[in-house]
Amino acid sequence: MKFKWILPVLFIIISGPKSSFSQHFPFPKNNPVELGKINWFRNYASAVKESEIKNLPILILFQEVPGCSNCTTFGNEILSHPLIAEAIETCFVPLCIYNNHPGNDKDILDKFGEPSWNNPVIRVITSNGKDLVRRQPDFRSRTKTIETLIDAINKSGNQIPEYLKILLEETEANEKGLKEEAYFSMYCFWSGEKEISGLHGIIATEAGFMHGKEVVKVTYRKDKASLSDIFLNAKKVGCGDEVYAAINEKNKLTVKPISTYRMDSEDKYYLSKSSYRVIPMTDLQKTKVNRAIGIGLDPNTYLSPRQLTLLHKKDVSKSQISANIEKVWWKM
Repeated sequence: MKFKWILPVLFIIISGPKSSFSQHFPFPKNNPVELGKINWFRNYASAVKESEIKNLPILILFQEVPGCSNCTTFGNEILSHPLIAEAIETCFVPLCIYNNHPGNDKDILDKFGEPSWNNPVIRVITSNGKDLVRRQPDFRSRTKTIETLIDAINKSGNQIPEYLKILLEETEANEKGLKEEAYFSMYCFWSGEKEISGLHGIIATEAGFMHGKEVVKVTYRKDKASLSDIFLNAKKVGCGDEVYAAINEKNKLTVKPISTYRMDSEDKYYLSKSSYRVIPMTDLQKTKVNRAIGIGLDPNTYLSPRQLTLLHKKDVSKSQISANIEKVWWKM
């Protein structure tokens, strides 16, 4: 492959032409589905040069293009998550090597001893080609991918973004089946959301009604906190009159049966009254930002730089509190 032919191809991929589907967060609309929504370098030497200039590690995706369902699923479900894509593009130099193409791709494949026609593999290297962290071949797990990003950022001496830590916290809970739910009744569910969300192990809260009472629906990590501990701590701050759950902890507290639940129209009250309501967030981000606003702390801590840019977009006004970040982000 001649250099004079590579140059325009690199320009197209690196510069990331705007997609017709996203005004504020464009991605290369000609990306194969296996590459997700990330702007990738496709030339190893160019990626090394960029790594040296920016003092960032290189994240290499060895990917089959066109690929099997494992490859397309990895692109759609992991490499298209807005916060994963942002972390890869801003904390690393993203380089994609096709594992089923001849020429330069095959040369780099051989350089790192990677097999051809393989499932997706992530490697993070320094500019001199040395592995920074262990090779990551688990293409089924978002958790493993995020852990690899965090480990590599840490070992490169850079600061781990808080939004990435938050994403790991809730992603791990989802993938490993660590979530439990309960409902706490109280005098005011808006205050309840604010107070309960500050307790250890909480990954989501929601204001609503059950048994004719105001309640907060609490989602927590059972590996980090018990229902008893959460309820007793909530009770200390006036947010735990009764608990409704399907979990049997009668030896520690009285758990009443769950009835019909209805979400309040003003869930995340403090967030809903702020300019931050226009930002699509993960569930844990919403919970943390709502509390931060309610107690007068800086909510920016929990959001990514790209999320924060929406605060300054005059054409962005719709509340995204009830939205799924993965479904709306690339359409904004």
